[in-house]
Amino acid sequence: MTSATAPGYRRAVRAICVVGARPNFMKVKPVMDALEQRGAEVILVHTGQHYDPEMSSIFFEDLGIRAPDRWLGVGSGSHAEQTALIMTRFERVIAETVPDVVVVVGDVNSTLAAAIVTAKAGALLAHVEAGLRSRDWSMPEEINRVVTDRVSDFLFAPSQDAVDNLKAEGYRGDQIHLVGNVMVDTLLANLERARRRPIRKELGVEDRPFGLVTLHRPGNVDDDAVFDGLLGALAEIASDLPLVLPAHPRTRSRLLVHHLPEGIMVGEPLGYLDFLALEASASLVLTDSGGVQEETTVLGVPCLTLRDTTERPITVEEGTNRLVGRDPDRIVDAAREALRHRPPPRRPALWDGRAGARIAEVLLEAPSRHRLRPSARCDGAGAH
Repeated sequence: MTSATAPGYRRAVRAICVVGARPNFMKVKPVMDALEQRGAEVILVHTGQHYDPEMSSIFFEDLGIRAPDRWLGVGSGSHAEQTALIMTRFERVIAETVPDVVVVVGDVNSTLAAAIVTAKAGALLAHVEAGLRSRDWSMPEEINRVVTDRVSDFLFAPSQDAVDNLKAEGYRGDQIHLVGNVMVDTLLANLERARRRPIRKELGVEDRPFGLVTLHRPGNVDDDAVFDGLLGALAEIASDLPLVLPAHPRTRSRLLVHHLPEGIMVGEPLGYLDFLALEASASLVLTDSGGVQEETTVLGVPCLTLRDTTERPITVEEGTNRLVGRDPDRIVDAAREALRHRPPPRRPALWDGRAGARIAEVLLEAPSRHRLRPSARCDGAGAH
């Protein structure tokens, strides 16, 4: 826990930053740093939603995140079990620390659970990555992000499309802040370190083109027919371009009962720096991840998203991302097209490495106890 009093601020603000899964770590680091640099007292809470060292501690090491002040240790379980356990344990943290503001990031179960507890406890709630919408209600993340936005006081949007979504849903203008993308902050701060990593040499792709693959969503890996089709598409692409697949635990378990095509190098999950090193050097990325769509946009690397929807449409409109779904023929055709004609990189507005600083400025300048939660009707027709 770090505390100081920065010039220009009346008093130190006590903020809890909540993380639980590896996508959270890259997002919270710039916010924590910016708050502490400006004199806030920051309490870092790790729910333990990702508890495997490969999924958690290596990211803390790579990113230089200090040890959590509170470890909730919830582990695995169904969505309901995990969310309920986080809520029970986080409620005690709120009662003991009495924060001025709680910062949640992204759209995982830890985000939702901490948001609900905070909203009922009376502290101000800030959601980083607010306003992202896939409109695919089969995705648990969509439910998490919509509910979290509804109970938040500060809505920190990464892009203009997210701002537009929030306005259309009836949120007030004084809640919405277009701040840019915190994941880009982390990427830009670590890119040169990542490029010096020996991972490409270790995998034998240092001097040749390769593709990078990530697969982890249940809709892609748990359905035998879908997974077989995706593996078939990857096999065809791998005949032209070797593919590296750092396997998420869910994917790794499924590969044990499926035939692995030649040309695909399957490995353990990678830390942030090693993955970024591969991502920045890849000729092509195929993914079902949200964050990878953003990272490849900044890096200027062609990205094919193996989903029918995305909550990050700006990566399609202004970036290098293309939604290709799960049809094997369409994936193969899109991969060959991307390898023939690499799109030029385009970085969206405010994706400049200063999103964390903008968030900290808003939180530290805000009235300490002024409730901002919306009075808008839930049908999104507008505010009262």
